[in-house]
Amino acid sequence: MAENAARAAELGAPVIDLNFGCPSKCVNKSAGGSYLLQFPEQLYAIVSAVRAAVPSTVPVTAKMRLGFEDKSLAIENALALEAGGVSWITVHARTKLEAYRPPAHWHWIGRINDAVSIPVVANGEIWTVEDALACKAESACDRLMLGRGALARPDLPRLIKGESEKVLSWSEMKLVFIRYAELLIGTGLPVQVAGRLKQWLAFLQKGYAEAALLLKEVRRLKCPDEICVRALAS
Repeated sequence: MAENAARAAELGAPVIDLNFGCPSKCVNKSAGGSYLLQFPEQLYAIVSAVRAAVPSTVPVTAKMRLGFEDKSLAIENALALEAGGVSWITVHARTKLEAYRPPAHWHWIGRINDAVSIPVVANGEIWTVEDALACKAESACDRLMLGRGALARPDLPRLIKGESEKVLSWSEMKLVFIRYAELLIGTGLPVQVAGRLKQWLAFLQKGYAEAALLLKEVRRLKCPDEICVRALAS
């Protein structure tokens, strides 16, 4: 990992972010992602090696969950990451075993925030402006990371920051979706590109009822161009 981080820095990476939060089975069965949260000393060894391999001008950061099967090592893991030299920690407020099932335990992020002296970024189950405010209050974090919430409502970061109260309409969202499709076409087989488009529609349906109807209509389509045509007509 240190060698790859050094190479990434050589190629111009502005930050090296280490993901110890991935709950994917294929990642965890290879002793990666959240699996490593069972071994704080291993987290420290990895972070230390990466930090030593990367120029001091390039921050090394890390994302973690609250644990693998339980939360007993949450604070110890965060302290190991801090001792290893990360500039900040992003905490997804669930264990690997909890996957993406609600609720997210934001108060645990607050416990980690109290235990370390570096910035902590709160993550998990932030779908609305109200969720963001509640998460900030429970975690005592000013910084948030949005994942699925930003895929469901791409304007959510702007709304949380108070830059605008205008919600992105479906007609506006369709244009963003089409632009995304245009950028994807040619990057893989048509069926692969179509799969990516349907994947995003699956997230968008949480924020837009029209996306749910469109997804139902295009599930069998393998042509991205045809999906775009259906989107424009919806």
